Amino acid sequence: LQMTSSVFRTVLLDIEGTTTPITFVKDVLFPYARSRLLQHINESWGTNELTSDIELIKKQIVSDNEAQLTLVQPIPEAAEKPVLMERVVAWVYEQMDKDRKVGALKALQGHIWLQGYVNGELKGVIYDDVMLAFNKWKEMGVDIYIYSSGSIPAQKLLFGYSDKGDLLPYIKGHFDTTTGLKVNKESYEKIATDIYPGESVEESIKKILFVTDSEHEAIASTAAGMPTALSVRIGNAPLSQGHNLAPEITSFAELF
Repeated sequence: LQMTSSVFRTVLLDIEGTTTPITFVKDVLFPYARSRLLQHINESWGTNELTSDIELIKKQIVSDNEAQLTLVQPIPEAAEKPVLMERVVAWVYEQMDKDRKVGALKALQGHIWLQGYVNGELKGVIYDDVMLAFNKWKEMGVDIYIYSSGSIPAQKLLFGYSDKGDLLPYIKGHFDTTTGLKVNKESYEKIATDIYPGESVEESIKKILFVTDSEHEAIASTAAGMPTALSVRIGNAPLSQGHNLAPEITSFAELF
């Protein structure tokens, strides 16, 4: 997996457990969104942004009721603020408890996190070896892309307001689940086509190195033919014994 620029022209990086400790997302970002939810709704009440976030949630509650995925009742069109707030908050807490990845939840969380990053209460945590690798790849002319189940706006906040400064100038592009689920082989083929339009998937996919902490994602990426490395960090879920899926790394330094 030596990162010679003649082999890999591009790296595609996961975030949680790869560039960033899983604990930052689970123990900092999610509790922050939960603790600031009521304050955010009260302070943003009547703004276009919050009105749009609430509309998304109202629609999601309706479809969640149809699919029996929520205990929260649909919000009547003419609902007053107390009923609206009560049901929105109940639904958001319920979805966060399930660690559900739905657009309506992500949009609202992203807006709460934005305030936290801007006012300095939040800083994205990036491993030291990742920062060193970013600099090396920049020197080598290797392009850096991010692929995370977190929304693209949330990705940009984490790297833009990181404990290593604004890292967005290093990153050529971002992908999230709007491209496809990370456990689907087709998602990696689509990313290869997006990065190298006009080339065959078979050729372009070999130029991209994917780094993730997830075995399920590694199964999909390797099935698509994308070279993959599995990130082993303190706090990550243990990998299966003798998995043979992809080489394991404990630091990005091992990629050079």
